[in-house]
Amino acid sequence: MDSDTPAIKRFTPDSNHHQSSPAADIRLAGVLPKDSAEQYELTFWESIKDSSDPADYEAYLQAYPKGRFTALARARIARLQASPPKTAPPAKKAEPASPATSSSTSPPTTSTQAPPSKATKPKSSEHAAPAEAAEGASPATAAGLAEIKDCKDCPTLISLPAGSFIMGSNTGDPSERPAHRVSIGDSFAIGKFEVTVEQWNACVNAGGCPRVPSSDTAPKEAPMRDVSWEDAQQYVKWLSKTSGKTYRLPTEAEWEYAARGGTATPYWWGRQMRTGTANCKECGDPWSQEAPAKSGSFAANPYKLHDMNGSVWEWVADCWHNNFKGAPADGKTWDESTCRARVIRGGSWRDGASYMTSTTRFKYDASVRQNQNGLRVARDVK
Repeated sequence: MDSDTPAIKRFTPDSNHHQSSPAADIRLAGVLPKDSAEQYELTFWESIKDSSDPADYEAYLQAYPKGRFTALARARIARLQASPPKTAPPAKKAEPASPATSSSTSPPTTSTQAPPSKATKPKSSEHAAPAEAAEGASPATAAGLAEIKDCKDCPTLISLPAGSFIMGSNTGDPSERPAHRVSIGDSFAIGKFEVTVEQWNACVNAGGCPRVPSSDTAPKEAPMRDVSWEDAQQYVKWLSKTSGKTYRLPTEAEWEYAARGGTATPYWWGRQMRTGTANCKECGDPWSQEAPAKSGSFAANPYKLHDMNGSVWEWVADCWHNNFKGAPADGKTWDESTCRARVIRGGSWRDGASYMTSTTRFKYDASVRQNQNGLRVARDVK
């Protein structure tokens, strides 16, 4: 930790998310001691303070022009801009130990928040138990799921059937409780991959989305990141206009239903963490501190969906609620008339293995861009 950064005591060393409080002891989790602007700012700073990308600090200054770390952010920008850029070594490719840990599908060619601390961190295991099918889950298999591509620049979608599942967890973070049954009444389609840099820039070039500087040098197959919830709304609006279909962000329930892939275990691949299954800092190669791996670098879940765990946090439609008490049982959007914080799901490449469970959730200010936040799109299938 920098000597000029206030010390923050964490419950685990994996903290890398956006909420905060100047208290000596703080748990950066889904449920925090106090929901305040100071929390957001301090967690934002915690997630970028070790970054070597000036754009991260510029994003902080844009969000908090009179923040407590503005002087330090400007100093970091000056120092980084004065130093020659470092060339990161190429990421090592994961060894194809088995079909379960290698990706056979590449993404279609077409840019601050760190996760809350998890109170309990699952132990890693190279030999995780097989995933259990969820009670009431759809019997659909990957072979029976149709792929949809509505236009040249549209993300490829996977059509998922209606079904029911148990959402949340009674043993995880308090924000994931209580576990409750949700019934998805209608089929819907969701992105096979997270929206890529190339797909986002198609919207930019058409005048439908803002240009994000961090995407200028990113590989076109990389997941788009550093976008706010409001930016994501512009993207789905443009997709809808371009394709003639009604695109949107998935609801939080739809997202977890898709992420589980018909399983009921903490991870879609089993009860314990296993290397080579997700893009996170404790999950095995390919991994780099500087940026997420290209979309599709890891195996798909049983619903043919890639990178639901790790890579970048994904915005969903719902307003943030501290837990699932009173959550809708039909999988629809849980919204509020005045909603500042929106839900993000799935963890990012900078987070630890404990964030890779299907139930991981957190919140972020809808108007703030953060370099670990991206999106995956959805639409109804009628």
